[in-house]
Amino acid sequence: MSKSQFVCQSCGAVTPKWSGHCDACDSWNTILEERGAAPAAGARGASLPKGRPSRLVGLTGTEPAPPRIETGMAELDRVAGGGFVPGSAVLIGGDPGIGKSTLLLQALAALARRGQRVIYVSGEEAIAQLRLRAGRLGLSDAHVLLATETNVSDIIATLGEGEPPALAVMDSIQTLWSPVVESAPGTVSQLKAGSEALIRFAKQKGTALLLVGHVTKDGQIAGPKLIEHMVDAVLYFEGDRGHQYRILRAVKNRFGPTDEIGVFEMSDGGLREVTNPSRLFMGSDGSPTPGTAVFAGMEGTRPLLIEVQSLVSPSALGTPRRTTVGWDGNRLAMILAVLEARAGVSFGQSDVYLNVAGGLKLREPAADLAVASALLSSMTGTVIPPGTALFGEIALSGAIRPVGQTEARLKEARKLGFREAVIAGGKVPAVAGLAAKPMETVADLVAWTAAQNRGLRRIA
Repeated sequence: MSKSQFVCQSCGAVTPKWSGHCDACDSWNTILEERGAAPAAGARGASLPKGRPSRLVGLTGTEPAPPRIETGMAELDRVAGGGFVPGSAVLIGGDPGIGKSTLLLQALAALARRGQRVIYVSGEEAIAQLRLRAGRLGLSDAHVLLATETNVSDIIATLGEGEPPALAVMDSIQTLWSPVVESAPGTVSQLKAGSEALIRFAKQKGTALLLVGHVTKDGQIAGPKLIEHMVDAVLYFEGDRGHQYRILRAVKNRFGPTDEIGVFEMSDGGLREVTNPSRLFMGSDGSPTPGTAVFAGMEGTRPLLIEVQSLVSPSALGTPRRTTVGWDGNRLAMILAVLEARAGVSFGQSDVYLNVAGGLKLREPAADLAVASALLSSMTGTVIPPGTALFGEIALSGAIRPVGQTEARLKEARKLGFREAVIAGGKVPAVAGLAAKPMETVADLVAWTAAQNRGLRRIA
């Protein structure tokens, strides 16, 4: 007979009694009562059946690359590592209304038009709603099979009827309900049981399974982290609903690179791929202004040129403001402290605002040099010469440290017509048509910024 247990809905930890605080993940008000299942094999009072040994192999030998199911959407296939692997399970998360269902419906339609059998199972929308969306996107002619179901047993029976589909979508895992678990849909027990059953089916039948997950207010996929460990890849669909651009980011991928991104533009006809995202993230092509710098960054294997914008203005407050969009506020505070301690540039009486163009979120420390240059440019009213890209990490000592994939960054800058790059000192790969200017410390950067006043337009 099953008994009650108390399970944290954030990390899956089990406690003997209810508590307002989870000691395992330090979360509050996440513990709910659930009906526990029968004791598993290996638990107290149960014995494991005798097993048989597995065949052991060495590290030598070659294995063929896994086959791929290419959707025809180059940006989606790039993030997946060249296409979806048959039998793999992929978890896709994103804010409500960001375009997850639109992206997956377009991918299924592209496969269906190439003769693949694909199934879209929705636990949140009716068939009529899905057909209306397909009509707005111009996908009504694609033979995408639709179903609305939340019972895991019925979903598996539907997917297993006839030829196994090449690609199946479950939207979303929070609506799954398994009859073998005595708890409400969306709880840890239901999420685990439903996901396990669907992933087991995908592995047995060779179907690529895409699971849609809700996200919390912190931007993390709702439910226990156990779900992310169970799947083969975790993708996040990012962007602002008021902004037309969307970014699909891989944070885990057993069959491809992590931190890879795909860029899409939301339009009346659905999501369109952005083939040259560097143009997008470089902002406008108007006259250069103080406070802007172009960062040559890397997102996975893709080099990107990204415009960093800053505004430094006198503050009337006792504690000046430090506001960032698309950048870590703690790292901005560190850059300001280094500039003051190592180069004598004080921002203590100024409000500082920093923004990354295009809605992108920068994570790599290589953007330190571009951020520092944008701050100095805004503070002094100096225009950074057009056609200049910057990248490098700033240490607490004030030294500018080199970063990886320098050659790829420089080649991307040259491809887009840049003529100069300000980078960390050391060995610099030669790129034809691009002059590299090494910097050793932030004091060198301050001196270089001040020198731009000569022969350049200055805006007071």
